[in-house]
Amino acid sequence: MYIGEVVGCVVATVKESGLDNIPLLVVQLIEKGKKTKMIVAADSTRQAGRGDFVYLIGSKEAGRVFRTKRTAADAAIVGFIDSYNIRLTE
Repeated sequence: MYIGEVVGCVVATVKESGLDNIPLLVVQLIEKGKKTKMIVAADSTRQAGRGDFVYLIGSKEAGRVFRTKRTAADAAIVGFIDSYNIRLTE
């Protein structure tokens, strides 16, 4: 499981059919209070937006969140973090 902050969105004119109507968001991962790399994650909540702190799952479990046939996703947003009590460093 990962945590991160949504920093943007991805616009794709062509997507894998299992990802139709699922937003793709850019998430900056947070590890030990430091912002690290950015990844693209499929938003299973369909409600996340810029500035939201979220938690994600990765690997093959990310594709199973959508409850359809296997979906090609390496990371999926599965929930929101209401408050984050560690001071973040860049």
